[in-house]
Amino acid sequence: MKNYDYIITGAGCAGLSLLVRLIKSGKFSNRRFLLIDKYAREHNDRTWCFWEEGNGFFEDIVYKKWNRLWFHGESFSKNFDIAPYQYKMIRGVDFYDYCFKLISEQHNIDIWQGNISSQCGRGNIVELTMDETVYQFSDAVLFTSIWDDDKIKADQKSAIYLLQHFKGWVIETPGDHFNAEEAVLMDFRVSQQFGTTFGYILPLDSRRALVEYTLFTGKLLAPEEYDRQLKNYLSTWLQLDEYIISAKEFGVIPMTTARFPWLADGIYHIGTAGGQTKASSGYTFQFIQKQCKAITDRIINGTLSEKKPPFPTPARFRFYDNILLRVLSEKRLSGNIIFTKLFQNNDSSAIFSFLDNNSSLRQDVSIISSLPMRPFAKAALEKLIGKF
Repeated sequence: MKNYDYIITGAGCAGLSLLVRLIKSGKFSNRRFLLIDKYAREHNDRTWCFWEEGNGFFEDIVYKKWNRLWFHGESFSKNFDIAPYQYKMIRGVDFYDYCFKLISEQHNIDIWQGNISSQCGRGNIVELTMDETVYQFSDAVLFTSIWDDDKIKADQKSAIYLLQHFKGWVIETPGDHFNAEEAVLMDFRVSQQFGTTFGYILPLDSRRALVEYTLFTGKLLAPEEYDRQLKNYLSTWLQLDEYIISAKEFGVIPMTTARFPWLADGIYHIGTAGGQTKASSGYTFQFIQKQCKAITDRIINGTLSEKKPPFPTPARFRFYDNILLRVLSEKRLSGNIIFTKLFQNNDSSAIFSFLDNNSSLRQDVSIISSLPMRPFAKAALEKLIGKF
């Protein structure tokens, strides 16, 4: 077996983001890396969307960006100029191509393809099982974005577990139908029969758009139900009955108050496995980027082994997320009411700063006071007295 300095299991957003940052730092050309993933990552299997000020680390592969966003509620609609932010889209296939091209140009990185069923660190030995074969490595640092959902639930039974699940179609219309400069962030005019549900539209040009049907609920729908609801959304609210579906995507993102480890069993956890999915919104991409930058800085500075996570979620934002998920999971207040009040009573920059965990305490108070107070105040009190 070769010796490796760093092993990364999982070549998704977190694993590739970390490896690319380490490469681009120019500090690790004399270190050996091993990247392992179950898949070849050659297809456009997902889309990452996020808001950002200025140019980001992956700006070169941003496929489309918008300066204006629509919000639609049952009785409220608003078109937001989201300056100083832009809403950006990165396609999975572009991300993978960019990262693997850079990786292929390095002499010190090996890639294995296989299914990791177990992994741990014992002393100075890293051990992992891939496709029923056990491998041991001496003096290697292991990062993983692979997480065991069943184990997290078994260990933290009192945590709240919701899912953000969505089905998306890239559609092409026979004539001009979309304003390519304006996206729809949330459209709550759709039926709320399954729970918190909204439409999401990202126009790519005047005739093409990614249209998604998204839910925050405890269970997935039957596969055919997503298609039925997407078709209904296009017909009812976009007045579209004639179009071609050129691509499809489906995703499930955890929305949970469960705590994810930074360092456990001798392994450093990154991405969703390291707690970088925001519990109340499901947004992940930018939190992963901040974590990977912090990890890179720690490695360079020789402080990786510090027990405190390199990019922890501030306690007050964990508290806010916990309260919102409690309200949603117990149906104390409908999600469409909550988000409509949020966008009706606040400007977009304040909302995005709050959702990025970057707002001040004074800004938090302003945001929270714009929401229906009784259900949130009751849930907050219950949390403070230890009822949940």
